[in-house]
This record gives sequence, structure tokens and C-alpha cells, in this order.
Amino acid sequence: MKKTLISTAVGLALLAGSASAADLRLSHQWSTQDIRHQVAQMVADGVAEADVGLEITIYPSRSLFAPREQYNPLSRGQLDMTVLPLSYAGGQQPAYNLTLMPGLVKNHDHAARLNNSPFMERLEEIMAEDDVMVLVHGYLAGGFAGVDECITAPEDIEGKQTRAAGRAFEQMLAGAGASITSMASSEIYNAMQTGVLDAANTSSSSFVSYRIYEQVSCYTPAGDTALWFMYQPLLMNKSTFDGLTAEQQEALMAAAAEAEAFYLEEAKKEDAASVDVFREAGVEIAEMSPENFEAWRALAQETSYAAFVADYPEGQELLDLALSVE
Repeated sequence: MKKTLISTAVGLALLAGSASAADLRLSHQWSTQDIRHQVAQMVADGVAEADVGLEITIYPSRSLFAPREQYNPLSRGQLDMTVLPLSYAGGQQPAYNLTLMPGLVKNHDHAARLNNSPFMERLEEIMAEDDVMVLVHGYLAGGFAGVDECITAPEDIEGKQTRAAGRAFEQMLAGAGASITSMASSEIYNAMQTGVLDAANTSSSSFVSYRIYEQVSCYTPAGDTALWFMYQPLLMNKSTFDGLTAEQQEALMAAAAEAEAFYLEEAKKEDAASVDVFREAGVEIAEMSPENFEAWRALAQETSYAAFVADYPEGQELLDLALSVE
């Protein structure tokens, strides 16, 4: 009897000790060289250094879940954390489609202001309904490239066979008179090489990693003014976070704050680095003027924004919140 009581006491002590320890799983689709993995690694390293009984195991390169199949497991608590383009979950929550919308974000500093606005607060309320929360905010940008001509204003795309990054961009470019060919970023190079595409819109990193500079004469990068921004935060299951100790939560949020500052600065550097690569390859660099940006946004109002509002009852309210951020 005495032995049984001792065993029970030891077992309870072990359970009590493990109750404050946590091993969290973080999934994403990118390689370990990618900026988004680096953000995840900063958070993992930060909590490890805090020594609060919290460990984050990262599963990169689609090794745990397929890219577009991470939000639902996260929401259900089957996954603890993910770095995810939020628009991937636009089918579950139509509001998320606003996070990949042409002309909604002007540049990275504007994106940072959006992250601290009533617009983002409303998005986070919607995420909370799915038991999801944001740990690290972050946007990545992109631009245009033309095989024979520069793409800076809506009239530049008219009559061209174009690849766009996202449905809302396809709607806007079609409104400008472009013919749309849908394909993955990895297929742009061959499509340009074989004459299938005249122009393309994608992220700065994809333009470089897929060597698009070998197939184009002009590049319009994300600079002081850009059209293509995609919100790609580090998300966490809210119940999992709430179940951590106060010390673990504090360590996690401190690491996330450092990662968010890093994400913003590295995103800017990624855009600048893409310009250097294209310029060194002999490609003309074209800047998008504020006037061109406003012309694109006016076109988006008639096409992409109108379609979003038509499909989503709360769309206009959310759109107005986003557009109110200067």
C-alpha cells in the first residue's frame, strides 16, 4: 500500500512537472532559406533561449501539411502554428481575400500601419472565431515584368497575355484589357521563353528564384509604390496559446515582436535585392509613380473591389476600414 502511494505521488509530480512544458508544431511550405522560415526560426530560438519549458519544432517545405491545407488543422488544434498567406483560407473566411488585393497596400511602411489599424483588429476578431490568433504580422511585396515592354500603368497591359498572382489581380488586369493565363510562379520562365506570356505579376522573391530576369526586358519592382502585397503572418491556435503558462506566453510574444521587426526590414531588403539582380542582368528598371498607382487603384475599385463586395456581405465595411489607413 505504501509503495502504491509513493508511486502515485511520483506520477502526480511528473504530471505536474510536464503540465508547464510544451512542444509545439509549426508548419510551413517554404525552404529553410526563405525569409518566412527565418521568421519562424527566430520565434523558436527566442523561446528556447528564454528557457521556459517551451519548444517549437518547425516542419518546413510542406513536410507536415500541404500549403493550402494548414488553416483548418490550425483552427481545430491539430496544428499549433503556421506561417501562411492568409488569403489561402479565403474559402473558409471571405474577409481574408482582402489580404491579397491590388492597391490596398502602397508600400511596406503602409503595410505596417495596416497591421496596427482597426482593419487588422477586425480581421483578428474573425480569426478568433476560428480559434486562431496572430503572433507575427508580415507582408511580402511583388511587381511586374514585361518581355518586351515596361508595365507601370493600366494601359501598358492592354492586349498582353499575362500571368497574375491571385484572383483579384486577374480581375483587375482583365479589366485593363489583358488576357489572363493562370499558372504557378514556377511556370512563368518557360511560358515567357515559349511566347505564351508577354508579362507577369508575382512576388519579388519568385522573380529572382525563378530567374525571370533571363526572359524579360523590363522590371517594375515593389518600391516606394507597389500594387502587389500579400499578408503572410505567423499564426497560432488560440487555445494552445491560452493553455501556456504566463511565463511561456510572455517569452513567445517577446520573440514574436523581435521577429516582426526583422520581417519588415528583411521584406524591404528582399525587394531591393531583386532590383539589383535584374539590373545586373541588363534589365531595365521602371518605377511605378503615385499617379500610376492611383490609376490602378481606380481600376481595382471597378473590378476586384466590386467583386469582393458583391461576394461578401461585410465586404464594403472591411474594405472601407482598409482604405482609411493612410
